[in-house]
Amino acid sequence: MPSQPPRLVLASASPRRLELLRQIGFEPDAVDAAEVDETPLKDETPRRLAQRLAAEKAVAVAGRHDGAFVLAADTVVALGRRVLPKAERAEEVGDCLRLLSGRAHRVLTGLCVLAPDGRRAQRLVESRVHFKRLTADEIENYLEAGEGVGKAGGYAIQGRAGAFVTALQGSYSGVVGLPLYEAATLLGGLGRRRP
Repeated sequence: MPSQPPRLVLASASPRRLELLRQIGFEPDAVDAAEVDETPLKDETPRRLAQRLAAEKAVAVAGRHDGAFVLAADTVVALGRRVLPKAERAEEVGDCLRLLSGRAHRVLTGLCVLAPDGRRAQRLVESRVHFKRLTADEIENYLEAGEGVGKAGGYAIQGRAGAFVTALQGSYSGVVGLPLYEAATLLGGLGRRRP
């Protein structure tokens, strides 16, 4: 009888990350969100922030799951060096949308996989998203739908905000929150194959 592969833990509370991971054939044995302070450090670039937070989340969760593979991700939306918040209220969603209107921005998703033997693999995936110029009515309708609350940059590309995107260079799944090619590559590279 073949031995069971080591357990896989998704270090995220995001239902979208779980759905994406399942889409490529990885069913985590556990979902365990890490509570880490996501405040950027002084002079920290958006790229470094995404990488650091993914690593901190992986390490925090690995301590609770001995002998498991742990996959963590963090997504940062940036305009230049400015990091847009994870919008907690409708007002913040509106502020983000007004900033993004008619402009291109970067979505940076840091990935970190820890293997049971302590090996670590990390990757940063950068995508560029262009938004159309938004009218006041479009912003108001989006706020009424309530989709942007809790989302980095105040929007979810897989929802109504998809209609705002005029161009995307990079990884669509990375903008949603989990770049699939890179996630599968990192897991496979450390020896965690799909069942």
